This record gives sequence, C-alpha cells and structure tokens, in this order.
Amino acid sequence: MENEPKKCCCTPTRGSSGASEHRAGQEISVSRGGDTSGMAHIAGGTFTMGTDDEVGYEADGEGPPREVKVSPFYIDIHQVSNREFAAFVEETKYMTEAERFGWSFVFYQFVSDEVKRTVKQVVPQTPWWLVVEGASWLAPEGPDSSIEDRMDHPVIHVSWNDALAYCKWAGKRLPTEAEWEFAARGGLEQKRYAWGDELTPDGEHRCNIWQGEFPKTNTGDDGYVGTAPVDAYAPNGYGLKNVAGNVWEWCADWFSPTYHQQDVRVDPKGPGFGTSRVIRGGSYLCHESYCNRYRVAARSSNTPDSSTGNTGFRCVKDI
Repeated sequence: MENEPKKCCCTPTRGSSGASEHRAGQEISVSRGGDTSGMAHIAGGTFTMGTDDEVGYEADGEGPPREVKVSPFYIDIHQVSNREFAAFVEETKYMTEAERFGWSFVFYQFVSDEVKRTVKQVVPQTPWWLVVEGASWLAPEGPDSSIEDRMDHPVIHVSWNDALAYCKWAGKRLPTEAEWEFAARGGLEQKRYAWGDELTPDGEHRCNIWQGEFPKTNTGDDGYVGTAPVDAYAPNGYGLKNVAGNVWEWCADWFSPTYHQQDVRVDPKGPGFGTSRVIRGGSYLCHESYCNRYRVAARSSNTPDSSTGNTGFRCVKDI
C-alpha cells in the first residue's frame, strides 16, 4: 500500500479557507418514520473489511483486513436525489449550511466566466477548487446555475450536518462505515471494486469517475463529466447504485486511521470523538493518478460543516 495519501483533490474543508465556525442548525422532526420504499434489505453477517491492496493508501487506515460482523439493516438503493432533498426542504424550510455560510466549493471547470470573475479564493495547493459565493444544493455552480434539469441527480453541497437533518426527517440515519462497506461490497469478498477486480470489465464503464488527465481534461468516456443520475450504471450484488464514484457519501463515524486496529469487531461505530467525519465511495473527480478512492475499501474524511460539489449521502434504517 502507498504511504502518502492525496486527499485535497476531493475533500476541501471549510477550515482550509478560513471560514467561520459552524452555525447552529434547525430542529427537525421525523416525518416518514416507517417508509422503507427505495431501500434494500441487507441481511447482515460477517465480512472482511478493509484491504492490503498495493494501490491502497496505508496512511488512510484502509488496512489491515479484519473480520467484522454487521447486524441486518436497510439502506437506500441510491444516493439521495435533488428531488428527494427538495421535498425535505419544502416541508421543513430547512436551510443548508452552504446557504447559511453563503458559499461552497465548486470545481473550476463548472463555473461560468461571469462567476469566475467574482471568485476571490481557491484552496491552497489545489486550485481546481473555487470558493463560490451563492453555490448551494439549489445552485450547484453558483448563482447563475440551477438543478432544474438534474432532479434525478444526487444532491450535493450538503454537509454532514445537513445529511443528518435529512435522515432525521426521513426516520432514518447515516450508515456506519462498516455498514457502508458491507453493503457496497454486494456480497463479494475482498474485491477491489464493488463489482470485481477489473475497473471496466469487457470494456463496460461501471461508475462515474474522471476520464482523461486530471485536473485538465475529462473526456467523459463513462458518459458523464459532472454528476450522473442516481440510478446510472449497473447495480452491485445487493442492488445498490453508484457506490463507486459519482459523489462521496457521508458516514456516521468520526474518522480515524487507527481506530479499527482496536478489538471492535461487532457493529463498530468509530471513535467517540474527532474533527472529521468519514466519507466513502469516491466521486466523479477521482482518478487513478491522483485520488484513487473509488475502490470499495478506500476512505477519506471532511469536517462536518464542509460542503462540496462532489459530496452527497444515502441513508440507512434499523430493522
């Protein structure tokens, strides 16, 4: 495994831009407590979590492989879409952190020339991330953009806190990291990807990641340059869509590169405290030359108040 992870391409944080501290959110009441439509039943069981893959990032804490037991649960078949998030906002009048902060991180190629002229800041060492005022889930590339033709795409520019609020409203919760990986593997044992060891079996694209030379040229050979619809590509063995690429997915756990080395092997929930929350699955910006984290065991993190144009989530529900 590699020792030096490359993280900033996919996970810029509000702290790196000198943003103000987290602002308290709104109280959300449960609205849809019994609804499991659009979810897959995961029977639970024991699996080998993590990897010692030579292309992995040791410093991320991907390994060593260890046997973990997970109890049964339900999980969303696909990432929460703009349409679903819009229903939540319409009912609760919730305002996301990106809206309250007044800005979010946007990939530079997606910003119009007019908006670029107003951008005052980029992320140090990763100039492809722009701090765009007015960028939010409703305006993913800034105030002159909209989601009108992307209602079936995953909601983005949502922080961990925003995702948690949606989950509470839906009567669900965020998956633990162990639940996420168990479900994402789809019943396969120690495969590199959610469908096997080959990235494009028989030439077929199975996920939405960067195609070309990062960060300059994305050929879109997999069908998409930005986000893809939440139901794009073939499902994994458990019927889940887009557990690799498209958008990063928030998990419940605090991030630690060493927590899993402790003897916690039944329904682990991560450390009791931390500064960043786990994100899984990679995104449309991931590329083998820089951020090879669309592998099923790959992991990264971001602060709970951070939001980007390539981070979303899916929910789980207890049985």
